[in-house]
Amino acid sequence: MKIYRYEENPLITPKDVKPYHPGFEVIGAFNAGVTKFGDEIIMLLRVAERPISHDPNIVKAPVFNPDTKEVEIYEFHKDNPNYDFSDPRVIKYASKDKFAYLTSLSYLRIARSKDGRHFTVEDKPFVYPSNHLETFGIEDPRITLIDDVYYIYFSAVSPYGVGEAMVSTKDFVHVTHHGMIFAPENKDVLIFPEKINGKYYALHRPVPKSNGSPEIWIAESDNLLYWGNHQFLLGLREGMWDDGRIGGGAVPIKTERGWLELYHGASKDDRYCMGAVLLDLKDPTKVIARSEKPILEPEADYELEGFFGNVVFSCGAIVEGDIVKMYYGVADTSMACAELSLSEILDSLTYL
Repeated sequence: MKIYRYEENPLITPKDVKPYHPGFEVIGAFNAGVTKFGDEIIMLLRVAERPISHDPNIVKAPVFNPDTKEVEIYEFHKDNPNYDFSDPRVIKYASKDKFAYLTSLSYLRIARSKDGRHFTVEDKPFVYPSNHLETFGIEDPRITLIDDVYYIYFSAVSPYGVGEAMVSTKDFVHVTHHGMIFAPENKDVLIFPEKINGKYYALHRPVPKSNGSPEIWIAESDNLLYWGNHQFLLGLREGMWDDGRIGGGAVPIKTERGWLELYHGASKDDRYCMGAVLLDLKDPTKVIARSEKPILEPEADYELEGFFGNVVFSCGAIVEGDIVKMYYGVADTSMACAELSLSEILDSLTYL
């Protein structure tokens, strides 16, 4: 399969984004939701900011306070035996496999482009944490356009867990908040761009704590807010590139052969690749075909090295004729884009 990575990659890096918070540094501008708006392509960036620590023995954790609407900063000494600092993204409790705090705060910021390659990043957040279910930040947005409304949904992180919240806009200026649509522990939600047999459908990725694995499910709704009839859709494959965890990536693409979903899969050693699955047009709970091999895997330097390397992770794609412009986060740090052939992706799938 031919893959054309843009010469301009990475398109946006942390150094292209001004910190919003005084005394913070931007460590990630990645995992952006993507859509067309008028004559522009909009990337809704996940911007991760970290409070600067001038003492190498102190790790800081930013927390949004929904009562004061301010960010509070907690400090932890690395010699404190109660905490595990081995993962730079989180501060974990040493006594249990559970994080206590994040080392950065994420929010969503708009980047605009006329050509899809050169983007201008706005100075202020577009969607910012706003309540007690978002105190650790909001992450990894996706955007579904239905009629004239852009539905934006994202992971909302707090001590209560990670769930999926949603807002909507018509103009990327005014925002309506709709609350949490999938309760913790859940993420990687993808809402289909049209009704199917009178119902809205969404993919989601629960994270079972007793039995089960992080795999893809599907649900339906009458109103985009309340989701039910949950069904298991797609599972891990032992010994393959997606045997660790999987989740939805880009908003499903309608083709003559079925709904094409570009999904991410991680191996057990946390190497993230992109693959594809084809779902029935009239009944998206039916899987028709699936990638045996990744359609995109980390190979370029900017995909291999970064804040968390060996990662390609798409939250959105633009389809123009036979060209799929897949925008994707690289190494949990920056944004890139690659073009693939829609027909080649479909032809590469193994039918079940």
